[in-house]
Amino acid sequence: MTEQDAMPQQGSSTPPEHIRVVVADDHPMWRDAVARDLADAGFEVLATADDGRSAVARTRATAPDVLVLDLNLPGLSGAEVCAALAAARVSTRVLILSASGDHQDVLDAVKAGALGYLVKSAGREEFLAAVRATAAGEPVFTAGLAGLVLGEFRRVKAEGGGSPERPIPELTDRETEILKYVATGMGYKEIAATLFLSHRTVQNHVQNIFGKLQMHNRVELVRFAMERGLDLTDPT
Repeated sequence: MTEQDAMPQQGSSTPPEHIRVVVADDHPMWRDAVARDLADAGFEVLATADDGRSAVARTRATAPDVLVLDLNLPGLSGAEVCAALAAARVSTRVLILSASGDHQDVLDAVKAGALGYLVKSAGREEFLAAVRATAAGEPVFTAGLAGLVLGEFRRVKAEGGGSPERPIPELTDRETEILKYVATGMGYKEIAATLFLSHRTVQNHVQNIFGKLQMHNRVELVRFAMERGLDLTDPT
């Protein structure tokens, strides 16, 4: 990968050697370089894949913490891989690493279940930080793309209307509050700072939300929040 100005490290303080990764890309030199960068940084690279079907099969077989996934793969596209893993209830979090910064590509990937989206021009340290953040369940986007995703969620809510806001009996008031922040794409550290809670407390609340609602990823939470008529434009 090309070396550029490093961004501040994001995500969990979990040592990288405890983060297990699968890399899927159909360009051998790029795939090998990404896998090598991860291994050199202490991540455990469980497998690589060169097409969409292999990406699904190897992710299901090895259950990594993170799948680093190219968008344009033969057999199944990156978005189709995300959808297949979501349908199979695979808990692996997906970070798209693509040459494309096309807005529709980004939205399609996120709607299919990807947690983050990074373009291949990212620097090595930015990429490694993104994998750590993805493993911690925090969304990561190349600059400018997070606003695009949030804007799309707002547009869908405005057009679809949704039901009037009402309590969610399954959740406590605090969990409902955190659900709103999670659904807007905020990371756990941002939520913790906003609510004056610890990072671990926010993580525990989010895990409780997933368990109570029987959901497995952030996309499902966003859809649930919009269907319940929760105002995602201003969680406060």
